[in-house]
Order: sequence, then structure tokens, then C-alpha cells
Amino acid sequence: MKKATGSRRLSDVVRQARIAAAEREDVVVEMREAVHARLELLAEELEPVFKEVPAEDDQFDFYLSSGEQPRLWIDAIAQVQMGPDRRTYRFVRDTRYGRVVMAESADLMSIADSVTHYVAERMVQRQRYLASDMRFSTDSATQEENPSGVGGETGRNDAVDKQGGRESSRSGGLGALQALFWFILGLIVAGLVIATAFWEQLAPVLGAG
Repeated sequence: MKKATGSRRLSDVVRQARIAAAEREDVVVEMREAVHARLELLAEELEPVFKEVPAEDDQFDFYLSSGEQPRLWIDAIAQVQMGPDRRTYRFVRDTRYGRVVMAESADLMSIADSVTHYVAERMVQRQRYLASDMRFSTDSATQEENPSGVGGETGRNDAVDKQGGRESSRSGGLGALQALFWFILGLIVAGLVIATAFWEQLAPVLGAG
């Protein structure tokens, strides 16, 4: 049997495979670093906007994550990531119906404007929610302090109305009794009149004189 010639060894093939894998990894790392660098530019552009958000408003995140797909997080459901071409910014938001693309452009300034408008809208929504919640709390506290509603002008009016209702109820009851009395009295008088008018006819029947 003739032996194979040459210097081919498994160790050499393994070394070549490692070199190829390292080169591919370098390409992937370079692409990831390029994506991260573009998102960093967007974060720097939005930094003044982030700083203007009040400290007590904790609904925003504002941080740049690393990993297989770097992302600039705006809040828990909104983020900016790069498209497949790694040049297009994609501003997306997760909803109950799936992910929605709110803006997509290769222009950094255009995406920065979209993010700024989104932050402003979320702040206004929060302010309106807090204002409505405060009004509800105030109304609830007022009702607890005066559950019967008797107090101030409204309370006095309610008291007068209740008293008038009770008086009207008593007056109505007396009126009904008076009407019943006069009705019975009328029946008695009518009976006497009829008996007097027909006494001659009724006397034989009743066996009277």
C-alpha cells in the first residue's frame, strides 16, 4: 500500500481553521463596534434632552446596551437600533400587538428629533395622569370628611330638602285621615237621609209601629 505524500497534518488544519474563525470574529466585532459607535453618536446628540428630564420622572432609562445587537434604550418599551445595513437608525416600540417602527432613517438628526418628540409626549401623559390622580384623591378626601354631604351651602340645602320632605309626608298623612273621616261621615248622613225619606215603606218591613 502506497503512503500519502506531503506534509499534511491534522494540527496544521486545526490551526488554519482557528485563523479563519478569528478572522470572521474580527469582522463581527468590527461590525458590532461600528453599530455601537453610531448609537453612541445618537446618544451624545440626545444627551441635552436626557438631562432636561426631571429626576423624579423615572419612566425613562436612557442607556446604551452592548451585546450581539447594541441598542439605545429610551424607556422599557422604546429603543433605537441599527438596521441590517448597520447605517439606518430604527426607532421602535414594543406594544401588545407587536413591535412598531416609529421612525427609520439614516439621518441621525431626524431620529434624534423623533426620540425628542416621543420623550415630550410621555412627559405630558405622565403630568396629565398625576393631575387627574390628584383631583381624584382630593375628591375622595372631601367625601370621607363629609360623607353625608351636610356642610356648607350644599349641606344646608340638602338638610332643608330632607326636612321639607318629612313635613310634606306628615301633611300628606293627615290629609288622608281627614279625607277618610269626611267620607265615612258622608256615608252616615246619606244613610240617615235615605232612611228618613223612605221610612213609611221601611217601617212595615222592619216591624215598627
